[in-house]
Amino acid sequence: MNHFARAIQIAAAAILVGSTAWMAAMAAEPVLATQKNRAFQPGSIELAPGEALRILNDDGPLLHHAYVRSPRFSFDSGEQKPGATVDIVFSELGSYTVLCGIHPKMRLAVVVR
Repeated sequence: MNHFARAIQIAAAAILVGSTAWMAAMAAEPVLATQKNRAFQPGSIELAPGEALRILNDDGPLLHHAYVRSPRFSFDSGEQKPGATVDIVFSELGSYTVLCGIHPKMRLAVVVR
């Protein structure tokens, strides 16, 4: 087998391994945080890159609005009705803060390692 064919095989294997890890992360159950009593519970979460954070509005009749703004990542759920969930996938390493656009004191610290 020539060097070019061998390089193609190695590259294909690397893509397969990387995509398998990515698919496993995507298939895993999201990490759950709730919005209750006008607070995120828990108040901080650690995730792996590509892991999903699911936020559930479990706050009775209250509306919420989760958003993240950082130089590396932005997300905006829009209005979250009671019982609604929203998933956020953080693909880059770093520290982020999830805020509520309706209740400014609500903060969820997210660290992606």
